Amino acid sequence: MFKNYFKIVFRNAKKNPLYVFINILGLSIGMAVSILIFLFVQHELSYDTYHSNSDRIFRVSRNWYNADGDVSLHLGHVAAPFGPLIKSDFGDQVEEVVRLTNNGLLIRSGENSFMEDDFFFADPEVFDVFSWNMIDGDPKAGLESGDGVLISEDMAKKYFGNSSAIGQELIGEIQGMTLTFQVRGVFENIPDNTHMHPDFIATMNPVIQFYGGLEAFMQNFGGNNFSTYVLLKEGYDYQALEAQLPALIDRNMGEAQAGVPMSKVTELHLWPIEDIHLYSNLDSEIEANGNIDYVYVYFAVALFILLIACINFMNLSTARSSLRSMEVGLRKVMGADRSRLVNQFMGESFVMTFISLIIAVILVYIFLPLFSDFTQKQLSLNFIEHPEYFLILVGLAIGVGLLAGSYPALFLSGFSPSKVLKGTFKAGKGHENFRSVLVVGQFAISVILIVAVIVVVRQLDFMQSKDLGFKKDDIVVLPANPRIVENYQIIKDRLVNNPGISAVTISSRVPSGRLLDSQDGTAEVNGEMSQLDVRIADIHVGHEFIKTYGIPMVAGRDFDFQMASDSTEAFILNEVAIRDIGWATPEEAIGKKFNYGGRNGFVTGVMKNFHFESLHQPIVPIVFMITQDRSNQVSIKIDASRREETLAYLKSEWADLNPGFPFEPRFVDEGFNRQYEAEQRVKTIFTFFSALAVLISVLGLLGLTTFATEQRTREIGIRKVMGAETSNILILLGKDFMKLVLIGFLIAVPISWFGMDSWLEDFAYKIGISWTVFLWAGLIAGLIAAGTVMMQSLKAALANPVKSIKNE
Repeated sequence: MFKNYFKIVFRNAKKNPLYVFINILGLSIGMAVSILIFLFVQHELSYDTYHSNSDRIFRVSRNWYNADGDVSLHLGHVAAPFGPLIKSDFGDQVEEVVRLTNNGLLIRSGENSFMEDDFFFADPEVFDVFSWNMIDGDPKAGLESGDGVLISEDMAKKYFGNSSAIGQELIGEIQGMTLTFQVRGVFENIPDNTHMHPDFIATMNPVIQFYGGLEAFMQNFGGNNFSTYVLLKEGYDYQALEAQLPALIDRNMGEAQAGVPMSKVTELHLWPIEDIHLYSNLDSEIEANGNIDYVYVYFAVALFILLIACINFMNLSTARSSLRSMEVGLRKVMGADRSRLVNQFMGESFVMTFISLIIAVILVYIFLPLFSDFTQKQLSLNFIEHPEYFLILVGLAIGVGLLAGSYPALFLSGFSPSKVLKGTFKAGKGHENFRSVLVVGQFAISVILIVAVIVVVRQLDFMQSKDLGFKKDDIVVLPANPRIVENYQIIKDRLVNNPGISAVTISSRVPSGRLLDSQDGTAEVNGEMSQLDVRIADIHVGHEFIKTYGIPMVAGRDFDFQMASDSTEAFILNEVAIRDIGWATPEEAIGKKFNYGGRNGFVTGVMKNFHFESLHQPIVPIVFMITQDRSNQVSIKIDASRREETLAYLKSEWADLNPGFPFEPRFVDEGFNRQYEAEQRVKTIFTFFSALAVLISVLGLLGLTTFATEQRTREIGIRKVMGAETSNILILLGKDFMKLVLIGFLIAVPISWFGMDSWLEDFAYKIGISWTVFLWAGLIAGLIAAGTVMMQSLKAALANPVKSIKNE
């Protein structure tokens, strides 16, 4: 049976190579794109599912409320005491609780030294919660020792080569402290599809000592630096446990102020570990997470492209129905019933689909490395490791074959043999209308994708070119150590003597970072000291911070190094903070008492609002204060014309100021650009896949117009003999197709507007969707369609009419 179907397909390929080529190419591209996106989506949905108890593991997060009930901050990290308190208070529901905190450490081993960002300190039970496999050593015993550290197999090879890592010594340096570790175990590299990737897991003891000992550690509810995970016992509902956490807060933290329980100010929440990667984009995360919205977007794009390819198949098959009508009529006269004809045409469809699948798999293997690099995922189409992939691909081919071939099979098998053999057969208006609907749908999808590309590109251009309210260009950021902080003024004076450096400052955070630090305070409003009922993020800065970053002042003055009181009493706030505190104008705030974080002082200046964080975030209240010992980053304004020589100078100075640490300068403007990497990927994927969608649509339109002109060759010849101009012929052949493209455009406008307006909701600052977006999308789709139709129509219009009539 299938042998016969193959024969028919190859026979048709010889007779009508263009149509077969268009169908197979369109289906191949559509399925290849679908397979690539399936691999990406499957990888995204698999995050943290490899843990044997993933359905019982939950991460604890913490948020804070403003007085109006709005969430002002939501962290994926919590304070150290919460983990042990949850375990002790809810031992009947909780099997285990572990905490991890990660820091960047300089790690030395012999002559080797590297800056390691994925260094974690953890509770000993961490391997009881997570399904990470040990290669050598006992993880619990190793982390219970005072100096134990577990390292990944990659780190073992990196530092010790082929020698055994067990018992080897590693020296760590952080913020001027030196820590000595003994390697107590080696674990397998953490899988790619997880929301954190520790390379080192060390005992928690150094962290406890840093906080001042175990008692102080367990009383510190303000230092939210710990990723805390709860493993529930079998059969317990995490939402029921979550409902009991406010009482835990009140029992251990008391009241925020007279009569207001702490649970009204701050809350704890539980996140299923399998949801973290796609649903948790909180104000602090261990690593940058994915986004479920983009998974939906990629899936929709794949579906659209596959649908366009199927529409091409249906259109071309039904459009060429008259060429096979005699075959159908003869088969019916010879005794073939409709079901047998349906099976035949469906069989032909499946043959073409499976040929397309083979080509699609080849395309996937060719482009998968490039796609993996672009998405930064370890994607593979490995049928040995994942035999289910074979079944999925077969299912994809069957689904496409049914979708693409069912209507043509039912349509072709329904021909009346008497009409066909008499030569009076006509396809019917209903079938023509249905084919028109398919063309309309095809171009509506193309326009939707083009609109998406234009909106994404404009939003990215807006974010990258928007005035952030300060001068972000040519500012180099380097980490500070205690030596730099202690000798900051001397080091600053030395650096600014270099002709390539115009300003130097120090701070606890720099623009493009997150505003995660805040404290309580009071302010003088209407002659009385009132409790601050809004979260104000604090930045500890040097005297020259505002000057270095070029932040405009709207009232008062900048910090003055000559005024000693500025180091202990002066506060500078932004306009949002002034408004939220309750002062009518920036000028009114100047000189008012302001007590914050235990420091009593006055408002000495008000700076203009500026974007400290990305444009995903709204501008929030900020306060600057001089606190040199809280600063850990040095910002250096350099001369762009002397960039290379200035960086070379800083590198030589850095070797003396921070010996052993690599020179890794960060630029503030690049920091902002990195925050939009996800949108950059969406832009590239949308652009590439939209081009493929338009290409497939054009191929289908090319096939339809070619067939239409072939069917009207005699008519065109007669019209030309009767004096019709070439322009008349072009209009005759093109107007019907262009009407369909126009209808597709009109349908696409409201759908694309709704979709892109929803996407823009993720940005606090965004473009508007103007009518020009739709105009450009319509023009692009229209010109491509018109060019395709015109090409075939012009060929028919310029043909010799005598030959056209004679051939007919």
